[in-house]
Amino acid sequence: MPAFKVLLKELRAEFLTASVMPVVVSALIARHETGLFDPLLFALTLAGAVFLHLGTNVANDYYDNRSGTDVVNRDFVRPFTGGSRLIQEGLITPRAVLTLAIVLFAAGAAVGVVLTALAGPVILLLAAAGIVSGYFYTAPPFKFAHRGFGEFLVGLNFGLLIFIGTYYVQARTVSAGCIVASLPLTLLVTAIILINEFQDSAADALVGKRTLVVRTGNRSAVWVFGAVAAAAYAPIAAGTVLRIMPPPTLIGLATLPLMAKAVLTARSSYDAPQRLTPANALTITSHLLTGILLAVGYLLA
Repeated sequence: MPAFKVLLKELRAEFLTASVMPVVVSALIARHETGLFDPLLFALTLAGAVFLHLGTNVANDYYDNRSGTDVVNRDFVRPFTGGSRLIQEGLITPRAVLTLAIVLFAAGAAVGVVLTALAGPVILLLAAAGIVSGYFYTAPPFKFAHRGFGEFLVGLNFGLLIFIGTYYVQARTVSAGCIVASLPLTLLVTAIILINEFQDSAADALVGKRTLVVRTGNRSAVWVFGAVAAAAYAPIAAGTVLRIMPPPTLIGLATLPLMAKAVLTARSSYDAPQRLTPANALTITSHLLTGILLAVGYLLA
């Protein structure tokens, strides 16, 4: 495989929607609520989020190989679970993967320093939280993903914290509207992590990676997944009723049938890795489309 294709596959850039959409939506909220929008600050924020996201992907690949979970994983379903598989296929060395992760986190840190100089120390704190959470998601000594709350930590970082950081960079404050509007994507990205853990659960259990799905078992985890997915849509309805979010953002509810189908698929196929694949795809699609629809809602408002 050509080196460029190996690099792209290692980065798993196709999943960047999880970090891009929160930046886009939050910037539009700031524009709607304050009239402020600085293209340079937006570009820097987007770059920082992307670097930290890619760094997390690559570091996770390295440490999942080191812990053995990707090595013993036989139930993974590409491209959703089981990592990039490049180390296992001998297409890239573990050392190269770790080096790439460090470079990406350093790039994210550099952007954070620039944004801190432009917008204040709050951004430095948020960037530090993203770096620590991303790198130590599977890295020792913290191994957040091994402790049964990594799913919600990802949701917090790829949802609420990105929303707060993006809004603050543009407006130097944070609003209730920003926080409420962050909750759908916060919960939907948590749902992505949850559903992607089902196919990996047997391998994770073998090496002591006790994710929430491993701790509860696949059957019980379906109910957790369903509850998180359902809760993602409540803030849209409540936010508009309470006039915290503008009425056009109700179009974000249009993805509810997709998410419901994902939950029903998970309920019927939680122990069948291949048959569960549509639930993985539907959850990711629901997150992306909900973000797009919320963005459109704020543009219409």
